[in-house]
Amino acid sequence: MKQTNTINIKNKKARFEYEILDKYIAGIKLAGTEIKSIREGKASIAESFCEFEGDELFVINMTIQEYSHATYFNHNPKSSRKLLLNRRELNKLLKEVRNSGLTIVPLRLFINDRGLAKMQIALAKGKKLYDKREAIKDRDSKKRLGQIKKAFNN
Repeated sequence: MKQTNTINIKNKKARFEYEILDKYIAGIKLAGTEIKSIREGKASIAESFCEFEGDELFVINMTIQEYSHATYFNHNPKSSRKLLLNRRELNKLLKEVRNSGLTIVPLRLFINDRGLAKMQIALAKGKKLYDKREAIKDRDSKKRLGQIKKAFNN
């Protein structure tokens, strides 16, 4: 059963704030009303981050709006949700976070072809202010170059 659902919620701020070192795809442990809200596209990962509690990884501050057709069995919109990864990947991430001082940020929330909610997370290092300025400068120069090319072709 192929799904034609194209839910792809991105965290644009993460690529600006952090230098991405390594990426992983993780499953998410969700309640029934949470997955229904995600399938409607009513979720946000803009200000979320990942944190270890014991030896398990959780995504904190991810917002999934309440499902509109639910009764009193609805979920809490800001609760922390467990990420599902292999033990080997969890151990590697835990070691990197503790030893190197790196952070884990969510990049993308999507529904795969089997209809399951997945999250792309990244091991990241915070950018310095001058790196951010450089990124803004590069983005502006590419934008101007595109405008010049467009004007030249017309």
